[in-house]
Amino acid sequence: MQIKPILSALRHHKAGTFLIALQMALTLAIVCNALFIIHERIEHLSRPTGIEESNLLMIDNHWVGKKDDDYSPAKTDLVALRQIPGVVDAYSSNAYPLIGGGWASGVRKDPAAVEQVGVTAVYFVDEHALSVLGVKLVAGRNFRPDEIGEMRQNGNPDAPIIIITKALADKAFPNGSALGKPLYLGTRGGRPSTVIGVIERLQAPSPSPGEDARSQYSTLVPWLIGGDSNNFIVRTRPGQLDAVVKAAPAALNTISRLRVIPDGGVRTFADVRKEAYKSDRGMVELMSVVCVVLLAITAAGIVGLTSFWVGQRRKQIGVRRALGATKNDILSYFLTENFLISFGGVVVGTLLAVGLNLWMMAQFEMNRLSTGYVLSGVVALLLLGQAAVLAPAMRASRVPPVEATRTV
Repeated sequence: MQIKPILSALRHHKAGTFLIALQMALTLAIVCNALFIIHERIEHLSRPTGIEESNLLMIDNHWVGKKDDDYSPAKTDLVALRQIPGVVDAYSSNAYPLIGGGWASGVRKDPAAVEQVGVTAVYFVDEHALSVLGVKLVAGRNFRPDEIGEMRQNGNPDAPIIIITKALADKAFPNGSALGKPLYLGTRGGRPSTVIGVIERLQAPSPSPGEDARSQYSTLVPWLIGGDSNNFIVRTRPGQLDAVVKAAPAALNTISRLRVIPDGGVRTFADVRKEAYKSDRGMVELMSVVCVVLLAITAAGIVGLTSFWVGQRRKQIGVRRALGATKNDILSYFLTENFLISFGGVVVGTLLAVGLNLWMMAQFEMNRLSTGYVLSGVVALLLLGQAAVLAPAMRASRVPPVEATRTV
């Protein structure tokens, strides 16, 4: 089919041609970036924490009034929790992955150095933590019961020994093993903490948007932290989680009435993950709706404009049919016409998509848009355009030659 007659016809319908091309361009630019955001958010909310998340229960414990000076969760609350039917093990900590806030500390290899290796999340734990969390110890050993100390809040986390994640070990000691090496936590001039173990992965308490190794810089410190609040992390046997959810608060309240477990303070880790990534799921849903609506509007615009053009050109189509044009010729004409409009639109849309991504990179620290998303968007929009024009084009192909003789 000759392209020149089609281009000549489009010049007589400049407004409609421009509107459809512009709509295709805007749709491509927005949909490509929206799908890119959706992919990043899904990857973010699906990333592993490094722990076995099933059968885990988190209890948020607060105190009112003055506690006994000799209070230790290892001597009282943890004993009671471990004796509940269905409980495998439990420990007390200041935080856990995805809780939303916790203790962070600078890490140095030299106590007097200004420059830090990085900033690590600090988890105060005992010898039960590794088994409760189900994290994988890849080097070294676990803490022993006689190595667990106690610490009051607002202290310095420079315990004599620590366990760190592989990400932090690789950062601090890229050319060798971290085992037996000293690190300095907290303020400058502190005492050394010797690395006795390395775990494969443990995400920081805050579900930060970054996907780099810094979200995996975590340190386990063998201290039980006192103060006004703490968290109990409990592992249950399969199928016993719901029963322990009810039994655990009752067991803790039996020990002391000075504690407060707030509404929503007893949560499964599935609930913790759901809450931590609520905004990400909301963004995924919003972007998905935007994509569907834009694609639907674009398809409807193509159908409407092509149907209008078919109505205007019925006599011309009849003349062509009378001169020997087949149904396939008419169908091919409208499909080619729409493809040329769509192609012009996606060329402009590609430039807009890249430009929009560069702006979002500068404003919101987003990653660069992958070429695959743009190419996939171009193919999808071209196919959508051809699919949308197919019905009106088929109606045009069925216009009989007798239309050429009608004056009204």
